[in-house]
Amino acid sequence: MNARTFGVVAALLALCGCASTNPQSQSARSLGWQLPLGHGTVASYVETDGAGVPAAIGVLFSATALDGLSMDSDMHRCHGRTHEGHVDAKTQCVHMQEHVIPLPDSVARRADVPFKWVLLNWNPHGHIPPGVYDTPHFDVHFYMEPIAKIFALKAGACGPELMNCDQFAVAKQPVPSNYIHADFKDVDGVVPAMGNHLVDLTGPEFQKQPFTRSWIFGAYGGRITFYEEMVAHRHLVQQPQSCAPIKQPKGWATAGYYPTVSCLRYDPATGETTVSMERFAFRPASAPEP
Repeated sequence: MNARTFGVVAALLALCGCASTNPQSQSARSLGWQLPLGHGTVASYVETDGAGVPAAIGVLFSATALDGLSMDSDMHRCHGRTHEGHVDAKTQCVHMQEHVIPLPDSVARRADVPFKWVLLNWNPHGHIPPGVYDTPHFDVHFYMEPIAKIFALKAGACGPELMNCDQFAVAKQPVPSNYIHADFKDVDGVVPAMGNHLVDLTGPEFQKQPFTRSWIFGAYGGRITFYEEMVAHRHLVQQPQSCAPIKQPKGWATAGYYPTVSCLRYDPATGETTVSMERFAFRPASAPEP
């Protein structure tokens, strides 16, 4: 390709927006912790531009990670015991596989980036509500709160997910109206060792369409504590290449870089698939509103 042709192609890419759809071509990637998953691995990663601004924060599934996934509980989330003191995984455990994946230090130690670690949950049978999320899928939680605080949220007798009643009440404290987009509602989705899940009830899965992916905000004590991408397994294995806008609040409690889109990307060269938050913008802190 000569210089003139290259210039024409570059101009066309700029006009259609194709040149900026994948930040990987222009940003440096750092991998974080890597864990076994399926027949492969999953790892956290971050990409930054030349000025150090986050371009992407996400998880990377190796080419074989989405194959051979366990259909059993890893017994991280169990309740009750038999008279002999044993736990019956079939009847007393949530059927999921849970993975804690710290983000790379290059972003986790930064004061201007609130996201510190990932809680990745594989739900082989889905979860409530029935007819909506009861299909095999991943929950990818990007947490801002320390791990110790999140894992201190205990099981109990309150709510559909059986949360400690005192902590259930704290989890349901309303988030200031300017810190959450109005479409996200409290549906009593308070989960031990996670927090409250605020759900966008305008999403297509609530309009009698099949669930493919969904964005959720997490909260506890009136604060946003995590961002979450939920994505169906059948959708991930279809080699996706798409980004969706994240509905933005009017304000943020803590200044820092926050994402504006969530992306699913398949790389045909490596067979890897990423689930990521991208197009970060710096947001100043603002006072809470009623």
